[in-house]
Amino acid sequence: MKFVYIAACLALYLKMLWLANPAPNLPFVIADVIAADSGVSNTVAGVIFRNRLYDTIFEVIVFTIAIMGAKYLLANEHPSLHIHQFTDQASIVLARLGATIASLVGIELAIRGHLSPGGGFAAGVAIGTAIGLIAMTSSPERMEAVYHRWHAATWEKISVLIFIVLAVFTLAGVELPHGQLGELISGGIIPILNILVAIKVALGSWAAVLLFIRYRGLL
Repeated sequence: MKFVYIAACLALYLKMLWLANPAPNLPFVIADVIAADSGVSNTVAGVIFRNRLYDTIFEVIVFTIAIMGAKYLLANEHPSLHIHQFTDQASIVLARLGATIASLVGIELAIRGHLSPGGGFAAGVAIGTAIGLIAMTSSPERMEAVYHRWHAATWEKISVLIFIVLAVFTLAGVELPHGQLGELISGGIIPILNILVAIKVALGSWAAVLLFIRYRGLL
């Protein structure tokens, strides 16, 4: 059977190398159709939050389960006795400057993700990176205190619930007006879903950072 597998692989590679695979002669450009259908200039956002919204719902749920799983798996471990952080002033200044830039980029990606490359997931990762850089220069107690003072865990759960409810309404055919293509207020529900995903990913990243600080001494 091994020779059959090898022959099949060779035939597949020869097919890809020597046989032409002409592009289908479609009477329309798919990107233009998605932009017109979703009302957003960033067709990737249109695909994620409209054409394959069902998949995106479960991607958000999987991220939530991953954070819950990290909490569960680390709950029985002993907290780390030593926290690894930057101590020299130059590294602290650079880390906080990078955190400021990353957070501003994240906010911009969340607000304008339906118009330009970006979106909720990228925005959440950028803000999560900013939180990680801040964690390298601040005391763990302060990070924990701010997290609990602003009820970040509660807001994370609320953002997930609101996202799921709005997504279900969208899948049921209930949509907001698309507005003018290319404007900030456009795309119907997609900008709101973008912002909710950004909040969810950012707050979930914050929770993960705190867990790894407490039980692993940082990331």
